[in-house]
Amino acid sequence: MQRLTHSLTRVLAASSFLKTAAASSTSNIPILNSNQQPRFSSSSSSPPTKMSSSSATDTFLDLVKSRRTYYALNKTLPISSDRIRDIITQATLHVPSSFNSQSNRVLVLLGDDHTKFWSLTSSILQAIVPADKWESTAQRMQMFSAGAGTILFFEDRAVIEGMQAKFAIYADRFPGWATQSAAMLQFVLWTALEAEGLGANLQHYNPLVDAKVAETWGVPETWRLNAQLVFGGRAGEPGEKAFGPIEEKVKFFGF
Repeated sequence: MQRLTHSLTRVLAASSFLKTAAASSTSNIPILNSNQQPRFSSSSSSPPTKMSSSSATDTFLDLVKSRRTYYALNKTLPISSDRIRDIITQATLHVPSSFNSQSNRVLVLLGDDHTKFWSLTSSILQAIVPADKWESTAQRMQMFSAGAGTILFFEDRAVIEGMQAKFAIYADRFPGWATQSAAMLQFVLWTALEAEGLGANLQHYNPLVDAKVAETWGVPETWRLNAQLVFGGRAGEPGEKAFGPIEEKVKFFGF
C-alpha cells in the first residue's frame, strides 16, 4: 500500500506540472557566444510541420548512421557562421528535457576564441602530464586546435536544483535526467553539423578546464561543463567502425 501511495503521489505531481507546462507557449534558452553576452531565443508559436512520409524517417536514420568521429579537421567551413548559429540555437531550443526543465546551456567558440580554448587546455594539461608523455598529448591539442570551432556543453545546476526543490519526490532523479537531455543535445548537434558537411568529435576535458573557461568567457557559476564538441571542415576520413551482434543489444516481443 505504501508503494502504491508513493507511486500515485509521483503521478499526481507529474500531472500537475504537465498541466502548467502545457499552458506556457514560450521558452527562453540562454546561449553564450564568444562576446560573453547571453542571447535568448524564443520558441515559435507555430505548430511543427507534420511528416507523414516514411522517407522522412529513412532520411533521419541515414543521418544517424552517417554521423561519425572526424579527428582530422581544418578551418574551412562549408557553411556560414550564421547557419551554424541557427543550427545550435534551434537544437538547444527543441531538444527535450524532463518536465521541460531546459537545463542545457551552450558556449560556442569560433575562430580566435576556439584557438584560445585549446591553448588554455594545452597549458593546463602540460602542467600535469609527465614530460615523457607530453608529445602525444601536444599532438592531440594541435589536432583539436586545427578545427574551426568548439561547442561547450553545460548543465545549469540552478535549474536542476530548482526542479529538485519544486518536485522533491523526484529530487534524486533530476541530475540523471539532465544528463540525458545534455546527451541528446550533443548528439543532435553532432549529427546536424555533419549533415551540413562538417566533421566533428566529442571531447571531455572537464573538470580540468572549468575554472579557466568560466574566468575567460564569463560563464555563470551555476553552469557545469560536461563535454566539448570540436568541429570544422573535413581534412580526413573517420576510422572503421565495428558493430557487435545486434541480437545481444535489442530484444523484441509481440512482433
